[in-house]
Amino acid sequence: MHPAPRAVRRALAAATVALLATAAGCAPQPEEKASAAPSGSAAKSCAKGKLATKTSGKLTIATDEPAYEPWFKDDKPANGKGFESAVAYAVAKRLGYDESAVVWQSVPFNKAFAPGAKSFDFDINQVSISAERRKAVDFSSGYYDVRQAVVALKGGKAAEATSIADLKKLKLGAQVGTTSLDYIDDVVQPEQEAAVYAKNDQAKSALKNGQVDAVVTDLPTAFYITAAEVTNAKIVGQFENQGGTPEQFGLVLDKGSALTPCVTAAVDALRKDGTLAGLEKQWLSDAVDAPVLK
Repeated sequence: MHPAPRAVRRALAAATVALLATAAGCAPQPEEKASAAPSGSAAKSCAKGKLATKTSGKLTIATDEPAYEPWFKDDKPANGKGFESAVAYAVAKRLGYDESAVVWQSVPFNKAFAPGAKSFDFDINQVSISAERRKAVDFSSGYYDVRQAVVALKGGKAAEATSIADLKKLKLGAQVGTTSLDYIDDVVQPEQEAAVYAKNDQAKSALKNGQVDAVVTDLPTAFYITAAEVTNAKIVGQFENQGGTPEQFGLVLDKGSALTPCVTAAVDALRKDGTLAGLEKQWLSDAVDAPVLK
């Protein structure tokens, strides 16, 4: 994909999101936590297994297709394997829905947080919580604290970069609508416009083919790329989180959804009892440390 000038590209991106509305792991300014735990009349609406879901007695969960590792396993969200699949089922259990009551649905990444009514109860797809996205959808509280990382081919121009300044003269790429792209534009501010791709697979192919010097993605995905997909690549480093609050992935819900306080309470409980930490250790154990680019 040939990158357009920044102003044109951003205008096109905005138009694309608008079209998706009548029809982008990883946001740069994470927000405060979603609605607090339910209380009073809200608590009654969170009765286990009796929520006002899209289909009575069922919980419809969405994610993109393909569903990438380490977030999912074997491109099968319903198998309970991979961090986000496991988190989804843990949330479902907290809400009173067993595995047989969970229905999976395929929804493109950008469409998940575009304006408009949703066909799912919640979406889990490495969507970062941001003030801009909150204008169109609700978020649960964060289920994963994330950093962005730079991946480059060994021996390539970007392989020996140790600072943000070292990245400025390079050709960088990322998936459209993601925090990864925001970090390129807003933190690195490279001399060349970023190459923008509809899918991470396209960005990885561009890296393999030498069309970009490096790609930016969330840290766990970077570890998986270098371990299993582009084995002649390396993680150059990770970025510090911008601002005082860490970037977080949140579950996406309809704007004003009655389920938001219930889902948030479930996520908060899973964080408090150590379930999220345990699942992170189980499925994202490789995402330990990488040099910090300053």
